[in-house]
Amino acid sequence: MASLPPSLTRLIAALSHLPGVGPRSAERLALHLVQGEPGGVKELARAIVEARETVRNCSTCGALTETDPCELCRDDRRDRALICVVERPVDILLVEKAGVFRGRFHVLGGKLSPLNGVEPEDLRIAELERRVGPEGIREVILALPTDVEGDATCHYLAQRLREVGIQVTRLAHGLPAGSGLEYADELTLTRALEGRSSVL
Repeated sequence: MASLPPSLTRLIAALSHLPGVGPRSAERLALHLVQGEPGGVKELARAIVEARETVRNCSTCGALTETDPCELCRDDRRDRALICVVERPVDILLVEKAGVFRGRFHVLGGKLSPLNGVEPEDLRIAELERRVGPEGIREVILALPTDVEGDATCHYLAQRLREVGIQVTRLAHGLPAGSGLEYADELTLTRALEGRSSVL
């Protein structure tokens, strides 16, 4: 049985470390790259290296940016009194796509998980607290996952921020738009009932 050249094998192994890319997908991508136009492959390699060298986290909010502070932090049209706390930089993009939030952001960089060794000092909680006074923040919106670690992180943040007189809210949880009750689990239904609001 013919074996692949060592360089191709290394490329497949490297690609398989990417999220969502399994061994078969990595093999297809690698074969496409080595058989593709040399100019296109070189452009892809340049784009990867350039992005890795220029993209960093904003020192204020933690968003991905090439300038520091990022565009969101520099935008004077955004409400400085509102901060939406998210787990990862990519979560900012998801909130922005909705087009309804006009405040600022803060990336925690994870969730509390003592079993996995993630303690409060491992997250960007101190940085959030340092922003509260100088920026005149009146409300912190917690947009964290609804799993056990997300709930624990929200509870912990709410306690710490309320001590300094900040209003802390959390995104409502409930049924997804366009979905019926038959697709909802018990926890989702419970939270939808608890978070119900007036129709009129």
